[in-house]
Amino acid sequence: MGDKKLFDEKWESIVYNQCEKRGYFEPDCHSKKLNPTLPKDSKTFCIMMPPPNVTGVLHIGHALTFTLQDIITRYKRMDGYETLWQPGLDHAGIATQNVVEKQLLAKNIKKEDIGRENFIKKVWEWKEESGGAILEQMRIMGFSPAFKRVRFTMDKGLENAVKETFKSWYEKGFIYRGERMINWCTHDGALSDIEVEYEENNTKLYYLRYYLSNESSKDSDIKYIIVATTRPETYFGDTALMVNPNDDRYKHLIGKKLVLPLINREIPIIADSIVDMEFGTGAVKVTPAHDINDYDVGIRHKLESIVVFDKYGILNEHCGEFNGIERLHAREKIIQKLQDEGFVEDIQDYTNKIGKCYRCGNIIEPYISKQWFVKADIAKGAIRRVANNETTFYPSQWKNNYNAWMRDLRDWCISRQLWWGHRIPVFYCECGNEFASIESSPKCPKCNKDKVTQDSDVLDTWFSSALWSHSTLGFRNGDFGKGTLWSSNDLEKFHPNSLLITGFDILFFWVARMLLSADVNCSEIAFKDIYLHALVLDEKGQKMSKSKGNVIDPLTLCKEYNPDIVRFTLAFLCIQGRDIRLSKKQLEITRNFTNKIINAMNFLKLYAGQLDSNYTFMERYYLSEYETDLGIYMKSRLNLAIFEARNALDTYRFDLYASILYRFLWNEFCDIGIEFAKASKQSVFELASILIESMKLLHPLMPFLSEYIYQTLLNRDIENGLLDFDSIMVESFPMDLDRNINIENAFSIILDSITTIRRMRVNLGISNDAVSDVFIEVKDIDRKNLESLQIGGKYCSFNDLFIPFIIKLAKVKEIKFVDSKPNDCIADIGEYTKIYIKSSDFDVNGILDRLNKQEDKIQKEINKIESMLNNEKFIENAPKDIVQQNKQSLLDLKEKLSRIIDEKNSLIMD
Repeated sequence: MGDKKLFDEKWESIVYNQCEKRGYFEPDCHSKKLNPTLPKDSKTFCIMMPPPNVTGVLHIGHALTFTLQDIITRYKRMDGYETLWQPGLDHAGIATQNVVEKQLLAKNIKKEDIGRENFIKKVWEWKEESGGAILEQMRIMGFSPAFKRVRFTMDKGLENAVKETFKSWYEKGFIYRGERMINWCTHDGALSDIEVEYEENNTKLYYLRYYLSNESSKDSDIKYIIVATTRPETYFGDTALMVNPNDDRYKHLIGKKLVLPLINREIPIIADSIVDMEFGTGAVKVTPAHDINDYDVGIRHKLESIVVFDKYGILNEHCGEFNGIERLHAREKIIQKLQDEGFVEDIQDYTNKIGKCYRCGNIIEPYISKQWFVKADIAKGAIRRVANNETTFYPSQWKNNYNAWMRDLRDWCISRQLWWGHRIPVFYCECGNEFASIESSPKCPKCNKDKVTQDSDVLDTWFSSALWSHSTLGFRNGDFGKGTLWSSNDLEKFHPNSLLITGFDILFFWVARMLLSADVNCSEIAFKDIYLHALVLDEKGQKMSKSKGNVIDPLTLCKEYNPDIVRFTLAFLCIQGRDIRLSKKQLEITRNFTNKIINAMNFLKLYAGQLDSNYTFMERYYLSEYETDLGIYMKSRLNLAIFEARNALDTYRFDLYASILYRFLWNEFCDIGIEFAKASKQSVFELASILIESMKLLHPLMPFLSEYIYQTLLNRDIENGLLDFDSIMVESFPMDLDRNINIENAFSIILDSITTIRRMRVNLGISNDAVSDVFIEVKDIDRKNLESLQIGGKYCSFNDLFIPFIIKLAKVKEIKFVDSKPNDCIADIGEYTKIYIKSSDFDVNGILDRLNKQEDKIQKEINKIESMLNNEKFIENAPKDIVQQNKQSLLDLKEKLSRIIDEKNSLIMD
């Protein structure tokens, strides 16, 4: 908080730890004052934390997700709901195995040297010592999940849920094992479609000559066909060359044979309408074992599939002299050999998109392999539930994205060639039987012998996290964690989950899979609401990356500013459907906002101390408890903010919620309430009550600042923690919505009058001394409506309310209400009033002379810029940004000129 910092990280940690130890974060911690308006069937709220990788650290994306989740959780908790924010960690199969493997390799130990069982022990040791650091980082930012219920996707309970789910789906026919083309990383093994990231790649396009066989070239004037490829190392696996059946260039060659360069294997020329005659030479090579499109063509035309490299990307015996070379390293050697033999027609620069492993960045290969798959048909129930609006997407357009993806859903490859993870619970018996079992050492159900071997692969990490909405609530957990990590009625109370908040980028990785899993396992939707937020970008709108050097560390920001400022800024910028541009400027704006609140607190304490050295502030919950005119007005405005804030939170408009608080606390409470207290000193005690209540409104966003100000205004010594006091987080979220519209209207007129008089002072150059006479014209209807105002059970006239504030805050000696403009007066018109000041009080001619000179100067600048912009050569030759700057300058100058003319007109009005 800059110079206004009230507390440091140590105090934040003390208070946070006290709240956690008291069980405030747990589901059985209710608000002290339950919301009586809650329907009986809406007393529970459940939200699932997207489990971060056990290897991970808190990044800015986590900070945004968890901030939004914490806001809604604290709101629901304060509003009387039995609230569960379920935390946990994902075992992150590939990432975690890589971490431990690297540690072993640093000691010259390969995992194969110690074996699978000992390697798994090493991973568990690392997990216990170093894994889960991100949970501690969450505490720094003030997040309040139910830490006593932290789950790990490999704990015994969730392991049991995974086994039982696999077994159930396997026996229902949803899971099968088969040879299919998949995405293959030569480092990490099988990947699903959504685990492949595509990026632009600068490469070469190689034009190769495929010569016709001696027999096929006898009656042909064509000796060879040119084929373009970006992957020449795969040509050893070509089993056909394909052309469009309507391509006149090649029609006569269909059915003839070609000879593959260097290895002299013959392949047929086939026809298929899939070929684009306009692309390249109109002839394409067909490599069924190494291209997803060619794989389908191979099936359609019954072509042989020849695998030319192994799972590590090493070329095999089909590649002749290149056998044993890694595929990418072999590319240039193969091309050089083809050039030497006369098989290369041309090489051109080329840009395409290539798939890369989302974990290690390795180039993905389409590869035929025997793997385990979940059938796409399993998602039909979830698709129906979404179509029937059993869940609501925020923003709503994500429903269309979900439906489009699910329409083209392919079978999900769930097996991974790793040691760390949920080992696939399928066993193979010597008798030839294959079966699934949740037991670790089962007997074969067919022959009743124990001569069985378990499948060596593990399940895709997303398989276990797909069960997250219900497995964490005890689904098929056995007895593990019962009564501590979950309760027997959790599924009944908390499923479907009330809400899911996560980034849109894992809609298909995680959200869609949880929807289908909950449908199959629980026969219901996983979440009633799904909120998908956008990405956090840098201030230039660029995606963050280490290579760009623009990665923002939220913990660094927390040290430079504080967690509350980071949280507020992220929420303020989080507009549904828009990327978030995080900048230091916005963080500074938020810091100024916190300083404004702190200054308001200090002002109230100072003024109260001057009025009564033994003063105390108190909580007032309802409008009827307020008696001063200013107190009633500000409480009525607070109640409007409460109403708007509740609506914003109930519709997940976190940006709007932050904006409402910013508007009320800065623009209304500080700029109006604190300013007007100078003319109504006794109101400071009620203003303090309003600030106390507004801290409850602010608490979900800024837990530390709101805690400190709340406790301090109640005169509680919390320098060393909360001691015996309750935290603000277990107070009730404000719910008083009563308004006093007459008082609000009256103060709107007062504000308008003060603003107009101050504007006239500036425009007319009137000194800061009190103006002798000011005439105010108020609309008759407003005067009548406000003639008698109820202030704290008493009635007062509008004049009695109006005059003291105007005289004090607008520095006016005397106010007179009029029905029309008096003679010899200068006028200014506000929104509700017309203000008149006698022209004899200032030098009209001098002001007009000054304004005329300003008008002449600005008009000359306008003429100059208009002349440039009307010059066609200037528009053609000048940089676009210069042209745009001049257009903007012209608009600004015309606006200034308009204001000056308005000022002149006000001076010469009759």
